[in-house]
Amino acid sequence: MSLHLPASALRALTVAALAAGAVLTAPAAGATPKEAAPAFLSASQLPPHPTSSWTAGPVTDGFPDELGMCVSTEGVPGYDYRHRRFWTDLDAGAVQLTVVAGTSAQAKALAQHYDDLIRTCADRIEEASPDVEAEGRNYGTLPVEEGARVRGLHTETSWGATDIALLSVGRDGRTVTVVKWGQMGDFQDAPVAAFKKTTRTAVDKLY
Repeated sequence: MSLHLPASALRALTVAALAAGAVLTAPAAGATPKEAAPAFLSASQLPPHPTSSWTAGPVTDGFPDELGMCVSTEGVPGYDYRHRRFWTDLDAGAVQLTVVAGTSAQAKALAQHYDDLIRTCADRIEEASPDVEAEGRNYGTLPVEEGARVRGLHTETSWGATDIALLSVGRDGRTVTVVKWGQMGDFQDAPVAAFKKTTRTAVDKLY
């Protein structure tokens, strides 16, 4: 026996079926698009070098060795690290690290942890290497996004090698960035004002 439905009933069933399909394929309520990856500094945004231009390498996954002396992954959750290296034709080099934590609170704690590591880096260098004298300096905070801090580190070996580095830690929401600049020299050779500008740009540019 065939079943005959009025045209109005068929239309109602069609609409209901389409609505059900829409529910299955539509994004869940409250779903948000995947967050864009943090952006990195460009070569032109590094402190100007008096005799050489900067070159930027590709953005690469992983933790950079250049931060290993002061900042490490020890005791930190297994976040996804990304970094970018910069270099000149002479002795200056730089690196930027970005880390996206699960929450803003985790990112705040991570930024504090990194800053503590940088603050105590000189003491740890001297403890590990008796033939190296190290001194750290605090260059203050910067009012950018959730804040940033800049520090300096000078090391001198018993055979006369001397190096100066500037390091900063900044945060935007749940993303932390660490920037390091370094070359041969002393504190008087450190472009502190230019590096602060670089740090502000790095944090502002994340998103």
